[in-house]
Amino acid sequence: MFNIILSLRLSEKKMKLPNSVFAAFFFCTFLFSQQNELKPVSIEFDYFYGSIMEHNQGISHLITDHPTGVIVSYNRKTYGFNEWESRYNYPDWGFTFAYQDMINPYLGENYSLYGHFNWYFLNRNLTLRLGQGIAYTTNPYDPETNFINNAYGSRFLSTSFLKINFIKENIYKGLGYHVGFGVIHYSNANIKAPNNSTNTLYFNGGISFLFNYITFPGRIPLGSWRSKNYAERVKYNIVFRTGINEADVNGLGQFPFYVFSVFADKRINYKSTIQVGVDVFFSIFLKDLIRYRSIAFVGDELTGDEDYRRVGVFIGHELRFNKVAFVSQLGYYIYWPYEFEGQFYNRLGLKRYFYKDIMFASVTVKAHWAKAEAVEFGIGARF
Repeated sequence: MFNIILSLRLSEKKMKLPNSVFAAFFFCTFLFSQQNELKPVSIEFDYFYGSIMEHNQGISHLITDHPTGVIVSYNRKTYGFNEWESRYNYPDWGFTFAYQDMINPYLGENYSLYGHFNWYFLNRNLTLRLGQGIAYTTNPYDPETNFINNAYGSRFLSTSFLKINFIKENIYKGLGYHVGFGVIHYSNANIKAPNNSTNTLYFNGGISFLFNYITFPGRIPLGSWRSKNYAERVKYNIVFRTGINEADVNGLGQFPFYVFSVFADKRINYKSTIQVGVDVFFSIFLKDLIRYRSIAFVGDELTGDEDYRRVGVFIGHELRFNKVAFVSQLGYYIYWPYEFEGQFYNRLGLKRYFYKDIMFASVTVKAHWAKAEAVEFGIGARF
């Protein structure tokens, strides 16, 4: 009898074991699914109307009417799943397409594609959007058919925009609206002359739609881990940058340039890294420009043999967003044998870190204040 009872109890335990395993598996699967990142998105449609600003008297003949256009945007909404999202007040990132009719027969129409970030203020009722991308213009400068267009020297342009909007999202079943103003900039950053560029100040209005508005996740608050705990020791960097550009004199031709940089940096907290370093510039286009000016402008007292190379020192800052950083640097030429533009220069752009933050790639615009000299494509190492 005892053996029968024992056998029944063992059988009962064997029957319960699969149920327990199943329950444990289900619970673990539930926990794992809870840790998967959700990806809420929204789309926006805008109409805008504006005016080209006369930042340069050389383009006054191109300002004849008020440009109009449309903007379509895709936004990935964040909610704090990744630490950087909560540290920056849950911004959006995404892509923007813009069409702009310049309402001028010499400027034509521009089609643009951008990557952008949205930053929120005033209880998320005010947004600041920054975008950087590439544009295609339908009617660039041509020495025979369109010599009047001295703003765009090439068919493909670098473009950036700023947009400040008052917004109300998800007012009714995901629908919302926004109104505001912004600036769109088109330039080829001296890849090819001419390059006087345009800046359009515009006013916009539009609607938005938030997908999955019913199941939009709650925002995860920032933890107690302090920003300064991300501080690092001083590290050293080497960078090589290159690209092509041309002097402002039409027809001198495009030439490659090379920039070698070394600098030290110190990450002081989660967001900020400070830098100090040296740039060495080999800008081949200056060779032909020096030779041209020595012949065409005798009053400049140039021999044509002046050194085209330059050396600069700079200080800089990186604003970190996880593996991406916004770079801003201010430099001063300590070796400047040919006085091209000013003795101060600046650099703005984006950097992406790889392989435990040891390697990185960057795209930056080097300029003398608001006048761009080159778009630089760079690779480097940090150790």
